[in-house]
Amino acid sequence: MISLTSYAFVAMMLFSIGAIGVIARRNIFVIYMSIEMMLNGVNLFLVTFARYHFNMDPQIVTVMVIAIAAAEAAIFLSVIILLFRSRKSLDTDIFTTLTQGEKS
Repeated sequence: MISLTSYAFVAMMLFSIGAIGVIARRNIFVIYMSIEMMLNGVNLFLVTFARYHFNMDPQIVTVMVIAIAAAEAAIFLSVIILLFRSRKSLDTDIFTTLTQGEKS
């Protein structure tokens, strides 16, 4: 049987790879996928400890996180499409002009 530490290690690795992807990448779509990977790492961690402690409360939170991630996916992908149509690229360096005000 697989131990608790094995599941915790996989969850930690998923979260770490996602965090590195958010920090290191410049493509908006890759950043989005890294955020999803981080959410899945947290979900795996919650389900692991729920199973270990025979408590169903973290599993309910996990289902809520999955539902929120599905809604977030629809909104974020539509924003990605709008940004791509306006700038013809998904590189985050191009979108720094969105934060700067009009210079006089």
